Amino acid sequence: MIEAFAPAKINLTLHVTGQRSDGYHLLDSLVVFADVGDRLTISQASETSLEVSGPYAAGVPTDESNLVWKAASSCGLTADIALEKNLPNAAGIGGGSADAAAVLRGAIELGYQVDLDAASLGADVPVCLSNAPQRMQGIGEVLADVIGLPEMWMVLVNPRVDVPTPIVFSALETKSNSAMEDVIPSWADFGAFCQWLVSQRNDLQSPAIALRPIIGDALAALSDGAASGMSGSGATCFGLYSSAKDAVTAAQRIQRAHPEWWVTDAKVLET
Repeated sequence: MIEAFAPAKINLTLHVTGQRSDGYHLLDSLVVFADVGDRLTISQASETSLEVSGPYAAGVPTDESNLVWKAASSCGLTADIALEKNLPNAAGIGGGSADAAAVLRGAIELGYQVDLDAASLGADVPVCLSNAPQRMQGIGEVLADVIGLPEMWMVLVNPRVDVPTPIVFSALETKSNSAMEDVIPSWADFGAFCQWLVSQRNDLQSPAIALRPIIGDALAALSDGAASGMSGSGATCFGLYSSAKDAVTAAQRIQRAHPEWWVTDAKVLET
């Protein structure tokens, strides 16, 4: 039996730089992972089965339509898979893609050959194969490690609203926007990183707020952070903090004010 962790994926930036003829959008994004996420156990079996538990298990399919099942099938793995859903669904923080990547990592550990096609399992799956900070370009298949990210903590806030990704992309008026700098700079410290980050964008943030104004409220609740933004297509937002204590304090404050929201503090993974 293999135990696997599927950490939350956070797009600290998300520049939409174009759209291919097949409909896939071209992106340029700085992606990091947090020490909160889903957990899986994988046991080889003669047939595949999937059991889902956890606070966000409701509505998650347990058949071949689940990306976890598809990931196992893509490399010929048959297994009993138990998935503990701790992250909100359709929240812009990896979710099913991170779970699928965790299965693929488990398959590799078991000796299976994994031939990953970003378009077949989802554009976010390749970046989720590693927990290290990465620059993600193309439709998600062009990846480069980002070295020298300063130590940092974050608070993740999801106001529990559904923001379908296709609708957010459709609401984006301009599909060809500027990319990040050709060479991502090195940062002397946390303050320098945050100063750089606030000069970047998530091009989906404004259309997502227009569709779900409460996302703006979540961002406002994180205004005491050194930098904040929306991850992916939403609705999860992040605030960055220089210490675990500051992140815990902010998370507790926001949870008291909005007990109906999903709120957690986390450390950004460095590898």
